[in-house]
This record gives sequence, structure tokens and C-alpha cells, in this order.
Amino acid sequence: MSFRDLRNFTEMMRALGYPRLISMENFRSPNFTLVAEILVWLVKRYEPQMDIPSDVDSESDRVFFIKAVAQFMATKAHIKLNTKRLYQADGYAVKEMLKITSVLYSAMKTKEMASGDKIEEDSSKFKFDLGSKIAELKAARQLASEITSKGATLYDLLGKEVDLREMRAAAIARPLEINETEKALRAAIKDVLENVQRTTDMLNNVSLDESNLEAKIEKKKQELERNQKRLQTLQSVRPAFMDEYEKIEEDLQRQYEIYVEKFRNLSFLEQQLDDYHRLEQERFEETENSLRMMQHKLREEERCLVRSGAKDEDSDMDIPDDEGSDSEIEEHRPSKPRPTRNGPIPGRAGTQFVGTMHGGESEEDESEDSEIDVDEDDEDEEGEEEENEDLEDDNDSLEVPAPKPSRPPRGAPRPELLEESDNDF
Repeated sequence: MSFRDLRNFTEMMRALGYPRLISMENFRSPNFTLVAEILVWLVKRYEPQMDIPSDVDSESDRVFFIKAVAQFMATKAHIKLNTKRLYQADGYAVKEMLKITSVLYSAMKTKEMASGDKIEEDSSKFKFDLGSKIAELKAARQLASEITSKGATLYDLLGKEVDLREMRAAAIARPLEINETEKALRAAIKDVLENVQRTTDMLNNVSLDESNLEAKIEKKKQELERNQKRLQTLQSVRPAFMDEYEKIEEDLQRQYEIYVEKFRNLSFLEQQLDDYHRLEQERFEETENSLRMMQHKLREEERCLVRSGAKDEDSDMDIPDDEGSDSEIEEHRPSKPRPTRNGPIPGRAGTQFVGTMHGGESEEDESEDSEIDVDEDDEDEEGEEEENEDLEDDNDSLEVPAPKPSRPPRGAPRPELLEESDNDF
């Protein structure tokens, strides 16, 4: 007896409509009166016309009652009941009665489901679902084609019935010969014996194969045991080269640590070197830009000086003639300073001008010399720029060019010329 069985029994009896409440405590002790009442109600529920005596006062009446219920259930419901447990009228009897209640409860559930399906069918009677009928249409078409083919075959066979009827009648009317029958039976017996012999041989071969397989299995088991023992022996024995292997492994670990450290240092140094090259490149670009700006500035200053010099020369040529001859003016005129090749010019590092100290040259010669000097200075300047680019990495600063010697302005007042007179002699 279990608590689950008692709970299921009480719930099923309540669902089946038993009029009395059944408690789980009713079957703690034998209660034959309650068991008899429940059995009578279950029999009436299964077969209302069944008449079973309900007198259970004496022992013989109780035995007869239990036998009658068990016989009825065995013949009508095909349920086998244990009469001894039913007679105990305790928890064990509940297990037996649970068999009957389970059948009735499942039947009730089935009926409820059927009624529910019928209600659903009634509600959906006028609904038409074409999608659910497609499979039925296909099956109907297939059956129609099969019926047509089977009917044609049957028609052909019925057409041959006239000839077959005569042959069948001749075969039936032919007298049965004992010798032929005996011969056919012997042939059939011989075939059966051959089949039996083949089956026996196959069985013998199966037994032989089984013995061979068992021998092979035993052999494999022995080999497995030997291999396992050998494996255990090899695992227990330390190899001769194991010490050397461990030393080499430790040495390899140390070498790997050294390699990792050197690789890390090398990566750091390469990064530092790249940073240094980048800074040097930036410094070089800055220096080059400053030099270009300085050269451009010096070129502009030089062009301004050349233009101012050309204007001064034009103004000298426009001076009016005073009293006296040109030769006297030239004799008393102070000598004009000429640029020399040796003097430095701003904006041209190392550039020098070379000239003569002789006076009396015309202004046209001077202008031609100045133009030639300017061309030469341009060529020298291009060569010097290439040299400066080579020396920019070594020189961090530029040398300030020496100032150009001052040149007396052309527009300055000239010294007064002495008048010619006879008193000078």
C-alpha cells in the first residue's frame, strides 16, 4: 500500500460519482463492509443488470461474495483480481480495486473527449477548409487510377475464362494415378530432407564459428593482459636518458628566458632608434626651412641693393656740366669706391668681389662689370647652396655674414671745383 495509490483511488471514486466520501484513514485497518459496498457499486457501474449477493455477515458469505466479484470481472472486463488481497480489506485491497476504477475512469475520459470532439465537429460542420482536402483529393485520384487499371486486368482475365474452364474441367476429370502421386510426394520429401540437411550443416557451422570466435576472443584477452603488464612495467621503469632530457629541458628554459630578455631589449632599442631618427629628421627639416627663408631674405636684400646701385649710376650720368672742361672735372672728382671681389656680401657665404683701384673708367664699363659679377655670384650661390645642404647636419647655427662696406651715396653733394684763374700760376 502506498500513499499515491490511496490518493488516486479516492480521486477516481470522487470523479466517477461515488456518493460517499472516502478518506485515506478508512483503510488503515481492515474494513470489509466498506470494501464490499465499493465493490458492489463498481459492479453496478460496470453492469447495471448484474445481481450480486450483498450479504457479508458470515465468513462463507464473504468468501462467496469475493469469488463472485472476481469471476464477474474476469469474464466481463478481463480484469484479474487477487481474492486474498480483496478479503484482507485494507490497503492491499485498494490496489485491486484500483484496477477496476482505472478502467472505468479511462472510459469516462474517453467518452468526454469523444463528446468534446463531436461538439467541435458540430460547430465546424459548415466550415470548409480547402487546404485540408488537398491530400484527400490526391488520394482519391490515385485510387481512381488504380481502380481503372485493376478493372482492365480483371476484364482480360475474365475473357480467358472460357479456355481456362475447359482446361480446369479436364484436369479435374482426369483419374488420379497413385504412382505419380507417390513420385511427387517422394520428390517433396527429398527436397524437405535436403533443406533440413542444409539447415543442420549451417547450425554446425555456426557452432564451429562460435568456438573459433571464442578461441580468438580468449587469445586477444591474453594478448591484452600481456600488453597491460608490459605497459605497467614500462611505466614503472625510468628511462636511462631521462636525466639528460631533464637537464636539456632546464637549459632550454634558461636559454628561452635569455632570448626573451634580449628580444625585449632589442625591441626597445629599435624603438628608441626610430624615435631618434624621427627627431633628427624633424630637426633637419626645420634647419632646412630656416636656411631657405634666410637665403630668400638675403636674395631680396641683394636685389634691392643692385636696384639702388643702378638708380645711383643713372643719377650720376644726369649731372650738368660746370665751368671748365670735362677733363678738369674728372681730375678734381674724388674716386668712386668700387666693390671688390674679396669683400663679403650679405646672403652669400664666402662670395668675394675682385676689382681694380684705377680710376677714370666710364660708367658703362662699371655697369657691365657689375652685371658680370652678379651672374658669377648667381652661379657661385647655386654651388654654395649644394655645399650648405651637405653641411647642415653638422652645423646647428648659421654664421652671420660680415656687413657690406658702406658706399658713399650718389646723391651726396660733390666737393666744389676750383675755378680756373691766371692767379693760380
